[in-house]
Amino acid sequence: MKSGFVVPWGDAADVGDLAAAAEEAGWDGLFVWEPVWGVDAWISLGLAAVRTSKIRLGTMLTPPSRRRPWELASQVATVDRLSDGRVTLSVGLGATNSGFDAFGEECDRKVRAELMDECLDITCGLWQGQPFEYDGIHYTVQPTDFPTLGNIVQQPRVPIWCVGALGRKKSMDRALRWDGIIPQVLDPDTDGGVRQPNLDEVATLRADVSTHPDTADDYDIIVEGQWTQHSPAAYRDAGASWWIESLWGAMSEHSPVTAAYDRLMQGPPA
Repeated sequence: MKSGFVVPWGDAADVGDLAAAAEEAGWDGLFVWEPVWGVDAWISLGLAAVRTSKIRLGTMLTPPSRRRPWELASQVATVDRLSDGRVTLSVGLGATNSGFDAFGEECDRKVRAELMDECLDITCGLWQGQPFEYDGIHYTVQPTDFPTLGNIVQQPRVPIWCVGALGRKKSMDRALRWDGIIPQVLDPDTDGGVRQPNLDEVATLRADVSTHPDTADDYDIIVEGQWTQHSPAAYRDAGASWWIESLWGAMSEHSPVTAAYDRLMQGPPA
């Protein structure tokens, strides 16, 4: 199982510093969240790319419903080239209480799902080069011969991890189309109505993935948490392939960046 860390808070320069520290301390990946308004995730990852040489970089996560597909494709491809093929794109519907309504973003769940599907179709299509055309419900793209740098290093595409709600067929079918799943359990009794899967749920998910006709042998299952509250080794044994260490409580501390740095330098969980 690989170990990653999601930065709770910081400017682009901080992300560059934290990525360098994470690589030095032996982490396998460093991730940033993508806000509606705030520090640009892809500029931050671009800086992290030139400060590192081995660690995987990505978002946790990008809501494609609020992104222009061609802009997202350009940003991810640019960082993929800068990092020599070390980018992962993580996607989901996103949390509407993070500013969607305040800035006029689409909040309807069904429409956001449609926008996400079309955005990913177009993004992957553009990565494959011209001529490319697309005719969807929300987007139409025509071939262009305008000169551009659209190539990506990783083939056949940049790995895509997708949120999947366990027990929800449409959500699971979507996640299993891609390269990894960030599993969530809809639970009205928890804060926000969503929780991380338990060990039994991860084990069942791994069994289902292993028999699914469209998933590769290296299909990822990504679990997020804190090693002081959960056992990463137990999740590894249950079938998770990535443990993403989160330190969201640091956002309320005097220096979230210092707290993140201190945790990173302790190294990934054993």
